[in-house]
Amino acid sequence: MNKELDKNSLFVSRHLGPDKSELESMLEQIRVSSLDELIDSIVPSSIRMKSSLNLPDPLSEFGLINELQDTAKLNKVYKSYIGMGYYDCVTPGVIQRNILENPGWYTQYTPYQAEISQGRLEALINFQTMVSDLTGMEIANASLLDEGTAAAEAMTMLHRVKDTKIKGEAANSFFVSKRCFPQTIDLLRTRAEPLGISLVIGDHQEFDFDDEVFGALLQYPGGEGEVDDYSCFIESAHDSGILVAVAADLLSLTLLVPPGEFGADIVVGSTQRFGVPLGYGGPHAAYFATVERFARQVPGRIIGVSIDSKGDPAYRMALQTREQHIRREKATSNICTAQALLAIMAGMYAVYHGPWGLKAIAQRIHKKTRFLDSGLRKLGFNQINDYYFDTLKIDLVDASGERIQNLKSIAEKENANFRYIDERHVGISLDETTELVDIEKIIKIFAELDEKDYDTQVHAKELNDMEVQFPKELLRKSEFLTHQIYNKYHTETKMVRYIKRLENKDLSLTSSMIPLGSCTMKLNATTEMVPVTWPEFSRLHPFVPKDQAKGYERIFNELEGYLSEITGLQAVSLQPNSGAQGEYAGLMVIRAYHADKGEAQRDVALIPSSAHGTNPASAAMAGMKVVVVKCDDRGNIDIESLREKAQQYKDTLSALMVTYPSTHGVFEEGIKEICSIIHENGGQVYMDGANMNAQVGLTSPSIIGADVCHINLHKTFSIPHGGGGPGMGPICVAEHLAPYLPGHVVIDLGDEKSISAVSATPWGSSSIMLVSYIYIRLLGWEGVTDATKYAILNANYLKTKLEKFYSVLYMGTSGRVAHEFILDLRTFKKEAGIEVEDVAKRLMDYGFHAPTISWPVAGTMMIEPTESEAKDELDRFCEALNYIYKEMKEVADGTADWEDNVLKGAPHTAKEIASDKWNHPYSRKKAVYPLPYLKENKFWPPVGRIDNPYGDRNLVCSCPPVESYEDLPLFIPAK
Repeated sequence: MNKELDKNSLFVSRHLGPDKSELESMLEQIRVSSLDELIDSIVPSSIRMKSSLNLPDPLSEFGLINELQDTAKLNKVYKSYIGMGYYDCVTPGVIQRNILENPGWYTQYTPYQAEISQGRLEALINFQTMVSDLTGMEIANASLLDEGTAAAEAMTMLHRVKDTKIKGEAANSFFVSKRCFPQTIDLLRTRAEPLGISLVIGDHQEFDFDDEVFGALLQYPGGEGEVDDYSCFIESAHDSGILVAVAADLLSLTLLVPPGEFGADIVVGSTQRFGVPLGYGGPHAAYFATVERFARQVPGRIIGVSIDSKGDPAYRMALQTREQHIRREKATSNICTAQALLAIMAGMYAVYHGPWGLKAIAQRIHKKTRFLDSGLRKLGFNQINDYYFDTLKIDLVDASGERIQNLKSIAEKENANFRYIDERHVGISLDETTELVDIEKIIKIFAELDEKDYDTQVHAKELNDMEVQFPKELLRKSEFLTHQIYNKYHTETKMVRYIKRLENKDLSLTSSMIPLGSCTMKLNATTEMVPVTWPEFSRLHPFVPKDQAKGYERIFNELEGYLSEITGLQAVSLQPNSGAQGEYAGLMVIRAYHADKGEAQRDVALIPSSAHGTNPASAAMAGMKVVVVKCDDRGNIDIESLREKAQQYKDTLSALMVTYPSTHGVFEEGIKEICSIIHENGGQVYMDGANMNAQVGLTSPSIIGADVCHINLHKTFSIPHGGGGPGMGPICVAEHLAPYLPGHVVIDLGDEKSISAVSATPWGSSSIMLVSYIYIRLLGWEGVTDATKYAILNANYLKTKLEKFYSVLYMGTSGRVAHEFILDLRTFKKEAGIEVEDVAKRLMDYGFHAPTISWPVAGTMMIEPTESEAKDELDRFCEALNYIYKEMKEVADGTADWEDNVLKGAPHTAKEIASDKWNHPYSRKKAVYPLPYLKENKFWPPVGRIDNPYGDRNLVCSCPPVESYEDLPLFIPAK
């Protein structure tokens, strides 16, 4: 292909930042003659690929979209009444267009820098308030990965908080109602076994509590649709010192008594039916709600209210000490990526509809279900749920399974899917999209089964005459969503302005580069996102028969092949729906492999001190003992220390968890020796794929000696971060580990040796894998390799320009870095009293999100520019950081005040600048316009610096009433 002729049709020229002239200028600055010379000086020759990747040639964006339209047609979008926690719904257009399809929302990062994240933080606190109100609980977190994961987190939290004075340390059994969804029970099995927790699965009505049981899980309504009163069960459980979690359908709680009102200690579930597309399994936002006394035990993120430097209210992530990079193997969870974007959508769904709108939707669904029940009873069918919200259970009175098969055949001819519970029972779950014509069709299908003539015509008046029917004691009487935020934005004009107002408060990739080390905030191209919302991909239930998802099957097979080629590892599981879940899945596969070989005693994980905090947290969850391996003065793994530890634990060594290139931004030259040491001592090598953006096309996990790795598709392969999720963490494994890849209890995935599921759905968050598939197809074999080279180029260009003023902490033997690098700012604390956080906040005044701060080394900044940023943006970032250096020197030499300077006062808001009062010794201009480019394009932080300790001391995790802001005390920064 002639690249010059086809330049405008090739995606690579759109994806890579620097053009040809910029490349030459950057190489000259770095002092190399070519890009290949630069790469050769950085990536050790011993691990370089000997040939190009065997991937397809690139397609144009137009050509790829046309091809995908043909692939999409292979999916059969039937009306699915399968239920099981997944329901078709209506995504309001104002939410789909302005959030899900809007890069101002989906290119944001996790809100660590709260001052420039106020929009999504407000949206997430709306989500938390919605969950707390509907469940009747005191606090909720800002989402988890899926309902099954949330239930597993509930189980482990209840195990942590059990009252040992009542139950004793030996209480390690967890009761699970058999009415829970099967995928939830399967995931609980995965989580329970390595932690020594025994599951007791049974009928809650017949269960006898004993001293060994510490907790219980119930489903509300039950997994097959029945609505029971659990108050007596929970009262008996509490009398026995047992805490209870309830997995609840959130929409049903607009009609039913919420679990918090009948004594639940934790409530979990999914918010998918709040306007989030099915997407063949995800991504969706799960929720987790509990009582306030357990606040510090809650997994994931909690958004709280605090105050800024002027005493004004401001949002932030609360209780930061729970983060894995601080507590490591003692962390409450390995949850890193949540489902922020989907939680924001679900919360906005509640804002848009309001309490009465949500209740009306629930009533329509319930009444239609009652109407269908009536119609089927007239046909003579036995519906066995006395009370239900949206799900009927039909007994076909035929244990042979013949009638089930006949029904299935008739239904599929009518493009309908039911849930076939067993050989004689059928489940039918209705949803927001069910119309009268759908009810007519369902009745027609059942009439045909028994060859009966029946008037299937449905009359709207009959439906309207239906009433909500639950026992009096189960009808909800309490109010919910009373805060003004849910009672204000019900017209589209108001709603779109509210969404836009929040968006404008946040810095995303639409504003400037986000140079977060280890986070790979690269371009999330529009073309990659477009097919995600096509109905052929977005409206497929995760448990439809495989022959209805042939389009997805094609994409999965091709994507697995691409990832296998890129990593050099033979088998792939696409199930893990976050990077941390990929870590966990990889370790569980290793665990199963050792056990199958009769070496179940191998439970030691060696982890370098520089590892990401999720590594030790995941190892602890997998039942492994964490042994830390120290790093040398250059930031590399101390090989002799590793050898000593490997030999010391040779009989119990399970795995080494290693990140490559290292979290210090260096290609360690001893990596192959490191992997060999582990293998020689009976262990397996798990490679954390966080830094795959520096490997693709140049080296691979297989070449360095890894047996398994996870891949962050939301980093290397362009799935957007969404303000803190979604993410995907598929694992690739060597041939000997392939038999142990995760299976699934609902959809058969394959091997008898498979570990049980790590995610609630067979292929995790299926719909967003389209993004990574498209990324690879658009770039092709050469483009994905060029992306790696340019990522390394951009990092070394920044390093060269910044090292004139800042010390680069770690480098390779050539004096260069991989795709990221660490600046050491600790000297400025001694010289000028300036903390790394002060620099982070000051960067906001220059229009930039800070790099990763104080990780993996306290007092430092880790910078990763990615391949997508052009030279002018890199230069602007360097100009900002270098000017900040001058500002710090002004403090150090006494020109600026030690305590009241532009860094300590950052960020500066428009409100502060416009105030009549200005008490700083520096000028307004110096505060907000330190460089000329800011006068043309200024991002204004909406709040001043946030007081984190105040927020933790005064924990508020739901929407506070406006009048409460008037009572907030003025915050005076500590001197």
